[in-house]
Amino acid sequence: MKIDRKDGEPTPAFKGASLAALIIGVSAYLIGLFNATAMELNEKGYYFAILIFGLYASVSLQKAVRDKDEGIPVTNIYYGISWFALIIAIFLMGIGLYNAGSIILSEKGFYGMAFVLSIFAAITVQKNVRDTQKARERD
Repeated sequence: MKIDRKDGEPTPAFKGASLAALIIGVSAYLIGLFNATAMELNEKGYYFAILIFGLYASVSLQKAVRDKDEGIPVTNIYYGISWFALIIAIFLMGIGLYNAGSIILSEKGFYGMAFVLSIFAAITVQKNVRDTQKARERD
């Protein structure tokens, strides 16, 4: 069965895989936080805030980069802040995991991988949404 899609629109399989990766990454991260018995509530809040900050920063950067590439005006300050925010989110996650004495090394790896998966998937989902919208506007 062939599905009609517009030129430049991502395939349904790619869109589904990207969304699944985002859901799996964020869900795994949040389930891990919920079940972390050795972690204090303020630590859980820190890691939750870093996840939300990282997701927002990655989508914002993807939009800024794409806008610049397509000739849509983007101020240098917004572009720079987008890069800075993503770098800071990743840095804060790394520092938090490095200094976390209450969790074992395998849990640190789990949180790091779930965080990276979530950020990458958020960028991909944003790209798919934008590509789909652009392809449909052409017609």
